[in-house]
Order: sequence, then structure tokens, then C-alpha cells
Amino acid sequence: MTAPLHGIKVVDLATLFAGPLAAAFLGDFGADVIKVEHPAKPDPSRGHGPAKDGVGLWWKVLGRNKRTVTCNLSDPDGAELLRRLLADADVLVENFRPGTLERWGLGPAELHAVNPRLVIARISGFGQVGPYAPRPGFGTLAEAMSGFAAATGEPDGPPTLPPFGLADSVTALAAAYAVMLALRGRDLTGQGQVVDLAIIEPIMAMLGPQITWYDQLGYVQPRLGNRSNNNAPRNTYRCADGRWVAVSTSAQSIAERVLRLVGRPELIDEPWFATGSGRAAHADELDAAVGAWVAQRDRDEVVAAFEAAQAAVAPVYDVRDIVADPQYAALGTVVTVPDEELGEVRMQNVPFRMSASPGEIRHAGRRHGQDTDEVFRALGVTDDELTALRERGVI
Repeated sequence: MTAPLHGIKVVDLATLFAGPLAAAFLGDFGADVIKVEHPAKPDPSRGHGPAKDGVGLWWKVLGRNKRTVTCNLSDPDGAELLRRLLADADVLVENFRPGTLERWGLGPAELHAVNPRLVIARISGFGQVGPYAPRPGFGTLAEAMSGFAAATGEPDGPPTLPPFGLADSVTALAAAYAVMLALRGRDLTGQGQVVDLAIIEPIMAMLGPQITWYDQLGYVQPRLGNRSNNNAPRNTYRCADGRWVAVSTSAQSIAERVLRLVGRPELIDEPWFATGSGRAAHADELDAAVGAWVAQRDRDEVVAAFEAAQAAVAPVYDVRDIVADPQYAALGTVVTVPDEELGEVRMQNVPFRMSASPGEIRHAGRRHGQDTDEVFRALGVTDDELTALRERGVI
């Protein structure tokens, strides 16, 4: 079975985290992804988070399905190696601060002179233009500036940031999508193009109609904790065994089923119950009804009762629950991947299934520079040249 991106060559110059994850998504579906790292400064994700026997585990996920080479792009010889590497490449993914590649003679104009079919995905905190473009940018800043943090957290608490790379991950999905659009455009025109992705934008696109609300009504979405201003009951509730469940009642019929289940059918007849916004205005009363019922039962009993009533509920999982859950097992969400350093490592699988050309994680992240000689030999670099470049710190 041929992977849909078989024959697509991707050069990944990016670090931390959106760019490398976007390249990994492309590699999951067959692209030949070549990860380029500085000879003396490996991708920082190799040192982020927990490690086992000195081996960074985050990198094993982020570096999956990639060949790894080292090259100092700020050295003229290193820049020339990159040009040679890109001469027959399809995609370049980079996230240097705007102006950096241009300073090294590797800007889009120079690279398109070498390969006019190249798609160049440029990921930065604030984009390639505008007053903030030169600033260093990370996902945390995007989570703050997009409106996400301002709308997240308890009403009387501070703006809340996620404990993981949310903005980076959303940007990675957007970048992979944009690259596929650019490749399709190249099919029609024969020409590559530049994709400019500012990390502050994709997460904002996920936040719903906040700008339209403000434009038309002057409405600024407040922090609501786990509640919604669109419907109720919608919250997390603590069970008798100390575990938690989440309940959602976006549909009117589900809201009615929940209230019948918890023994409060009289609330369904209240005039305000007929709309999501009306129920949201009475969230205290509805939360009290659901919360009191849930608090008297263990989590498994709550979930079983909701399922029998065809009401929407989910247990609040941590990773221990995820790896033991039969639904995730049926979907193949967690996969065991071979690895030269760790033997085997489990991680999230490709995030969707395709019936005719499924993606696959073929191997976890490889050692720093593991494929340098193989990749550059294929460009015609001799062993003597490799030795000289290595001695000079170029590779």
C-alpha cells in the first residue's frame, strides 16, 4: 500500500514545537522528513520533560518518522549544503525569527531560485510582517494574546494557560493543512509558494465567534470555569469515589434526559429550560441538581446510568485511564513504536484513520545527527568532505 505522501521530501529546520509537529504529521503519511539540527545545539525538545536513561521522551514523539542530520546553517558551507538538500525537496518547514534565513542567504527568493517548486512553510510567533514580527514568540504568548487565557479559568480566578503546547499543536495542524493546500496549488501552477503562519492566529480561529460577538454586540466572553454561556448543565462533577465525570447538554433532548435521570423532571417545565441560554442563566440550580445526584454514586455507576438514559457523559481521564480504555484500544489511538534506544515506546497514533491509505508511525525520534552521512552522501558529498565539514563543526 502506497502512503499518500510517498515521494514528498520535507526538510524540517524547526524547533519547539509547532514546526516539528507539522513535519511529523506529514511524515506520518509517508513523506521523507529530514530533520536538520545544529551540530552543537540539538533540538531543545530532546531535553524537555522527563527522560529515561538520559533519552528525552518528548523527542521520541516529536521526532517520529524523521531522518536526522546536523548542519550549521549560519556557516556558508552549511548554507550551501542546505541549498543542495532543497534542490529536489518539496517542502521546507522553518520557524526562525523573521529575517534570520535572509541573513544567511537562505530567504525565499534565494531558495526559489534553486528550486521554484519548493513550498516554504514559515512559522513564527507573530508572522513575517507587522510591528511584532521581530519579537521572539512561543505558544504561551499566543495562548495569552489569542483570547484563550482570558476566557479560561474560574470567574474569580486569573487567566489560565494550558499545561501543554496547545497553541503550538493547533498551529501544527494548520501548518500541515496549509502545506497540503500549497502542494495542491503547485499541481495546478507548477510553482511553490511561501506559507506564513503566525502562532497567534490558528488558536484564535478555534475560539469561536468571539470577534463577531464583540463586533456586533460589544460582548466580551468572560471566564466561566467549566460552565458555558450557551447551555447548562455543563460542568465536571465529583463522584462518591472521588473521581470525576463531565456532563454536556448542548442538545435540548439531552438536557431533558439528564434532569429526568437525576430526579428533577419538574425543572424541564420551567419556561427558561426551553433554551440553552435560559438554562445557562440558571446554571447554579442545575449544577446543584446534577452534582447532588452524582455525588451519591461511584463513577462507573454514574457513567452506566447516563449511558442507559442516552445522556452525554464522560469520565475525566488521566493518562492511566487512557491507556486502559477499550474505546481507545478499538480505535488504535495508542500505538507501540520500535525504537533503537528504548526498544519499544508507546505514544499517540496518527490522529485519524483512512480506509485506503492510512498513516503509520514507523519509528520514534532518532539520535542526533544519526543520518547525516547517508543524507549528504546522496547529494554527492564525499567521505573526505564529510570528515572536513565535521572537523570544522559545519555538520
